[in-house]
Amino acid sequence: MDFELKTLDLAEAARQKCDALVVLVAEGFKPGSDPVSRLAGTALKAGDLETKPGKLLQAYRAEGVTAPRLILAGAGDGSARRVQSAVQAAVSALRAKGIKRIVVCLAPAADEFAVRAAVLAAADASYVYVATKSKAEGRALERVTLAVADATTVRVAFDSARATAAGVEAARELGNLPPNVATPTRLGEEARKLAKAHGFQCEVLGPKEVARLGMGSFMAVAQGSSQPLRFIVLKYVGAPASQAPVVLVGKGITFDSGGISIKPAPEMDEMKFDMCGAASVLGVFRALGELRPAINVVGLVPTCENLPDGGSFKPGDVVTSMSGQTIEVLNTDAEGRLVLCDALTYAERFKPAAVVDVATLTGACVIALGAIRSGLFASDDGLARALQEAGDAALDLCWRMPLDDEYGEGLKTNFADVANVAGRQGGAITAAKFLQRFAAKYPWAHLDIAGTAWKGGPSKGATGRPVPLLVQYLLSQAGPATGKARAARRKAAA
Repeated sequence: MDFELKTLDLAEAARQKCDALVVLVAEGFKPGSDPVSRLAGTALKAGDLETKPGKLLQAYRAEGVTAPRLILAGAGDGSARRVQSAVQAAVSALRAKGIKRIVVCLAPAADEFAVRAAVLAAADASYVYVATKSKAEGRALERVTLAVADATTVRVAFDSARATAAGVEAARELGNLPPNVATPTRLGEEARKLAKAHGFQCEVLGPKEVARLGMGSFMAVAQGSSQPLRFIVLKYVGAPASQAPVVLVGKGITFDSGGISIKPAPEMDEMKFDMCGAASVLGVFRALGELRPAINVVGLVPTCENLPDGGSFKPGDVVTSMSGQTIEVLNTDAEGRLVLCDALTYAERFKPAAVVDVATLTGACVIALGAIRSGLFASDDGLARALQEAGDAALDLCWRMPLDDEYGEGLKTNFADVANVAGRQGGAITAAKFLQRFAAKYPWAHLDIAGTAWKGGPSKGATGRPVPLLVQYLLSQAGPATGKARAARRKAAA
């Protein structure tokens, strides 16, 4: 879907040729003399229109409006979160009507945060998965024009949001693919395509290369599947080589049966979403390809399946990680940390400014935070603060969790340096404590997205989170764009 930004007042917006006009009406709305303002003012006075976010009033062939359909959408106080709710409700209402082009009018006082929220909400509400359906029906929306009081003042935020939306969609598409399609090999192919399209550096390592690196923990998880593992290394260079990169690590378990510690059958199909950490890293790189910020970023994706087989790793096995630390496997369903720990050790070679791993790691995090906020764990207060602020700005929320040393006591074992699980209590924290052992040489953060990476039930599907948070974080860390980066950005936008 395409987005564009225009400077339009309500009178000009009413004359735009499109299939539907959406006008956000915030608290304190003061009607003007144009047809839309008069209609909104009358509806508010009569009580037929409420400014409560998500409340809609629809009209057909309204007088003075070129578009056949008009939606007046309540936007509360006009804040980014209320704008998000209003746009999602309006676009969702239009999606079933075969609408191709819409114009969305924000309030005159809309700031960059509201603009960003509107773009991402429109993209989210119009997304339809069709990749493995016999008939590609569903998504009809082709263009969204955002009408604002002054396009020049919010252009940067709009461009960032548009690129982020593309990254979110890429992550959702990969996450939603069935596990017989989205194999480790397929993820490697997608990474190569991404690199070719945007000029990234890319390596895709197979079992032999991973064995030479000594990633015994990662290899143990993969050994029960006939699908060969892949270790993906993506590099975006937007700053001088002397600038230390940010490294993003995404868990890429393309299907997780639990291995020998097999999961219950109900909802096991949702374990195709266990690669959403990997999908989000690839989605971030999709956004970087358009934005070209002045920063260096490395993406690492260890990807494999976790299946029960005669060759599978077993509870009681002891494996040797790339760091040399030995790990006693007490539960094969705690496999994500076993692939991530070797990737965290590999990250040391880049002498990173920071490392952020992203993983659908623990059901315990879902119990703690539900589906609203991702769990944030960090060894560095500055990094934690930057990620929290990025999530707040992007409306992709996280919440910092503790990492007290005492939580690591349960990982002690008589048979190795560390066990891969502790007891039931504080499971999300003990999982993070396990990872922290392998991330001591740089500022490190861990995002547990088990509750936020996908939805179940009737709206089942990947969400693309935390792509918005990560893009916002990287942009906040980037320096001024170089001439080369600006030229690349203009070329990507053309």
